[in-house]
Amino acid sequence: MQEVHAILLTGGSAFGLAAADGVVQWLQEKERGYQTPWARVPIVPAAVVFDLNVGKSTVRPTPAMGYEACRAATSDAVALGSVGAGTGATVGKWAGTEAWMKGGVGSAAFEFEGLKIGVLAVVNAVGDIVDANGKILAGARAKDGTFLGDRQRVRIFARGRPLLQSNTTLVVMSTNANLSKLDLYKVCQRMHDGMARAVVPVHTSYDGDVCFALSSGTVEADLDLIAEQSAHLTASAIRNAVLSARSVGSVPALRD
Repeated sequence: MQEVHAILLTGGSAFGLAAADGVVQWLQEKERGYQTPWARVPIVPAAVVFDLNVGKSTVRPTPAMGYEACRAATSDAVALGSVGAGTGATVGKWAGTEAWMKGGVGSAAFEFEGLKIGVLAVVNAVGDIVDANGKILAGARAKDGTFLGDRQRVRIFARGRPLLQSNTTLVVMSTNANLSKLDLYKVCQRMHDGMARAVVPVHTSYDGDVCFALSSGTVEADLDLIAEQSAHLTASAIRNAVLSARSVGSVPALRD
């Protein structure tokens, strides 16, 4: 398959994947999809974060919400922080949920000589989120508000607590460059490098991290330039997620 027609990032664990039905319905109504001999089939890869441990576990994305997200799509600035798939996202869970902070949705963009790259991230990581100098922005906190990662030489995981299958960072990159599927695979590899710049620890056995990369244009640009900028933007989008997040319930956010 050489084409996709939408990417869905959602919360609600497996329940939230129902929103993909609404996305597929909207695309079908617009006659967008992969043409087979019998029907045009919308291709909609989807990825989900586990957030049923924040707020009411019975509140989940629905097909109607997926449809409405497509209908309301705009080129205006993207809402960031504790919105959409980032509403129940949390970070710094390596020390247990009593130490966590808010994650959320973040974005970053780059433009150079006609080349455009945009990245969107949903940050729901086990690890702490750090800035470019390694300083913790949001993560596991002690009762006095200090970061445990600054106080401990080694991050000791709270194994056996609600860590298992409750974490993931999702990232989507889109560019107007002319890239092949193999090129985009390489870009995705480098985007995971970007995750490692902003999340500590990253890609743990408790995380289900995933990157998507999309090319929708004809601009010719150096692959390594695109890949490195995608890595940089991935890190920036992850940081922007916690910088933009608001507290939800008892889960504190950096800006609050």
